[in-house]
Amino acid sequence: MRLFRTRPAFTVGLPAVIAGSLAAALSGAPAAAAEPEVRVESRSSGIRPLAPAGLRPAAASVPATYVVKKGDTVSAIAARYGLRTSDVLARNGLTWSSIIRPGQVLKLRGGATQAPASAGPSYRTYTVVSGDTVSAIARRAGVPVTKVLAANKLSWSSIIHPGQKLRIPVAKSAAPAAKTGKSAPAQAAKAPAAKKSATHTVRGGDTVWRIAAAHGVSVDAVLRANGLSRSSIIYPGQRLAIPGASRAASSGAANGGGTSSKKKTVALDAEQKRNAALIIRIGRQLGVPERGIAIALGTAMQESSLRNLTWGDRDSRGLFQQRPSTGWGTVAQVQNAERATRVFYGGPKDPNGSRTRGLLDIPGWQKMSFAQAAQAVQISAYPDRYARWEDDAYAWLRALG
Repeated sequence: MRLFRTRPAFTVGLPAVIAGSLAAALSGAPAAAAEPEVRVESRSSGIRPLAPAGLRPAAASVPATYVVKKGDTVSAIAARYGLRTSDVLARNGLTWSSIIRPGQVLKLRGGATQAPASAGPSYRTYTVVSGDTVSAIARRAGVPVTKVLAANKLSWSSIIHPGQKLRIPVAKSAAPAAKTGKSAPAQAAKAPAAKKSATHTVRGGDTVWRIAAAHGVSVDAVLRANGLSRSSIIYPGQRLAIPGASRAASSGAANGGGTSSKKKTVALDAEQKRNAALIIRIGRQLGVPERGIAIALGTAMQESSLRNLTWGDRDSRGLFQQRPSTGWGTVAQVQNAERATRVFYGGPKDPNGSRTRGLLDIPGWQKMSFAQAAQAVQISAYPDRYARWEDDAYAWLRALG
């Protein structure tokens, strides 16, 4: 689907209102005529496309609302006013699969669409725990993601943090659970507290994720147990508390190795190993932190099973299922595994320049959860599925990198 509506050449440089009026006049269709549905792209590249220079007004000229015209798409409307597609969707309670129609009024300024003040749904409070995403919370609560975003004045690009309290609209089917004042996730979050903790003395070359993997616990669990963040630095001789670690895992870590038997790492075949090694090699060349490389590995596994596919959803191709139609490159370029990997990482050496947004271009990606960081680049319809590969990705990195 095209990102921009084609306009006559002589309208470039005219104010958006005049240009739109001229285009409407040239279309030959009366304003009141029945118009076909205009569908929002079901999947986006995560980029903010640029409108032609003569049609892109300054940020100060962004109107409060916009009336949809024939041929409009949400991404084209957002680009015209220098906005992000995800923000426009959130402000109007839309999703990537929503349909917009001529005559529909969209909000372009202000926060996400809020629930009506009167006759609205009732709410309960949910406290975010490590690993949560808004979509996962909404799914467990049985309500649309857009309603959770709207209730908390969040956008699709917002980041949530452990300990943060969210307002969750109560679905009709979820009413009995709301009476208890506790949610299933909140109860489950208390379970690890009963486990005993071990300790690990940091040695040269240790990283938090390597220590966590050796003890069979999550990185977030180790960070929480020691009051650390993902940007914290650990030092040789420092003692870290390892929540819920077994003696066997602790012993293996003390000897410089050993992993938990709780979850068996997915074995890679020869083709997958070659592609994983390529992702690791390029990440090392670009100076990407190990966490970023692991995110790239997990993303590629979810998108293509670590294979350089010649097919995919719509025009998606390659290791990361990048789409030529949304600016990631030509068909040949997105199927070039090395180039596709460099574009996923992004940063100052991105072959695509500023046309797309890679991991290194995402502000604060280091503090996001594994799935949130991957989703910020991919903008997938299934954002939670990246999380399943976090432990495996670190294991592959440890084995191949």
